[in-house]
Parts: sequence; structure tokens; C-alpha cells
Amino acid sequence: MEHDRELTEKLIKLNRVAKVVKGGRRFSFSALIVVGDKNGTVGYGYGKANDVAEAIRKGVERAKGNMVKVPMKKASIPHLIQGEFKSAKVLLKPAAPGAGIIAGGPVRAVMEVAGINDILSKSLGSQNAVNIVKAVFVGLEGLMDARQIARGRGKAIKEMWG
Repeated sequence: MEHDRELTEKLIKLNRVAKVVKGGRRFSFSALIVVGDKNGTVGYGYGKANDVAEAIRKGVERAKGNMVKVPMKKASIPHLIQGEFKSAKVLLKPAAPGAGIIAGGPVRAVMEVAGINDILSKSLGSQNAVNIVKAVFVGLEGLMDARQIARGRGKAIKEMWG
């Protein structure tokens, strides 16, 4: 990425996993990270390692590789959408300016680093943080940009919005 310096990183979930071996327990860590430029670009990564710092570093590297551009309308999203991944469902709804980010943990973190400031969301189904984040990204990738739709229909944006 050409804009590495102004990326914001946010740790969503840090998990300690124990493997029982002959000498006792061997601990390893997994970290779920979201990275964004607060200007409509966001990505997530999942890193696993034997120490916390390394797990976070791996998560950040993977997140930088998985960046997607989110179409935005003012500081919100252009339309309502529901993202689904396995049994996690996330409803994302545009909100009026000044409404703020009305969202739970993992969804809030993704929206903050993406730069979306006004959104309503409801997390349905699974409470697994990894699957919720993946559901949010499925939803964000399904968002349609008004300019692209207008161009596809051969109309001006003014004609579509009225």
C-alpha cells in the first residue's frame, strides 16, 4: 500500500489458546485486527503466533493485504445492507449526520477505522467476533456506489436521486 503511514490499527480480539503437551500447557495467541485509513478503505487480518506481539504483527500484515474500498455517502453508507457469513448476520443501515456509530464491539471497530461516522447496525445470530467481522466485510463488499450504478444505467446521479 502506498499510504502505510496514516493507517489506523485496532485490535478486536486477542485469544490465548492452550495446547496440553507432556511438560504442561503450551500457550499460543491469535489476534483479530482491523486496519483502515479513516477514509473509506479498510481490511481485516487474523494472526496466530506463540507471542502476542508477533500475532498482532501478522494480523496487521494480513489486514493490509485484504484492504477493500467502501463506497460512502457523506459519513455514512449509501444504502441498507445485510452481510452474512456462516451463522453471523450483520445489518448495516445508513444513519442521519450526527447519529454516530450505533454498533456493537467488532462492527464498531471496523466502522471507526473505515471512517464511517454515522451508521446503525444490528448483529444477529452468531456472537463469534471473527465471523461477525467477516459478515461486515461481506456486507461492505455488497454496497453499491451511486456513481457506478448511474454510469451503468446511462443516467446522471441527479436523475437517480431526484
